[in-house]
Amino acid sequence: MDAIELLTTRQSDSNLSFPGPSVDQLEIIKKAALKVPDHGGLTPWKFIVVQGEGREKLGEIYHQAAVSENQDERTISRAKELTQRAPMIIIAVSPYQEHPKVPRIEQIESAACSVFAMQQAAFAQHLSGVWRTGYFAQSPKVKSLLGLNEQDEIVGYLYLGTPTVACTKPVRHKAETFFSDL
Repeated sequence: MDAIELLTTRQSDSNLSFPGPSVDQLEIIKKAALKVPDHGGLTPWKFIVVQGEGREKLGEIYHQAAVSENQDERTISRAKELTQRAPMIIIAVSPYQEHPKVPRIEQIESAACSVFAMQQAAFAQHLSGVWRTGYFAQSPKVKSLLGLNEQDEIVGYLYLGTPTVACTKPVRHKAETFFSDL
């Protein structure tokens, strides 16, 4: 797959199954994560790879957080199931570092770019994935149970695996809707 095809055909896919990324594929995904814009060379990202028994551990973290933070019954009952939707999950974190020239938002944006780069790298290797956020990315209890600091930002959970259905999503947007000249 060439770069133009990759950039113009990438899509999110939540229907994922085994196998997940191989060791070699994961190495390429990791390398892609580290090639993103990084103002000031702060490397404002770190990643937690979750697979195998780690998926159950993450599910338990989700469940503990949902119970302790008084979430609704649906969130509590689904907590442990959510981590079983793909063979691998990469948790992308932006550990904030105070810096006179690189504000918090730029550090988070750099980490967000890393998630996109990892998803692109997976897609280029005929894998698929979906970037998820929501309550479990914002939960102070999840952050604590993952050993993160309060100011750390969970940028997202990148679910990776093999697509279970071959479905090309229709083009939803037209460039002229979003671009204009000054």
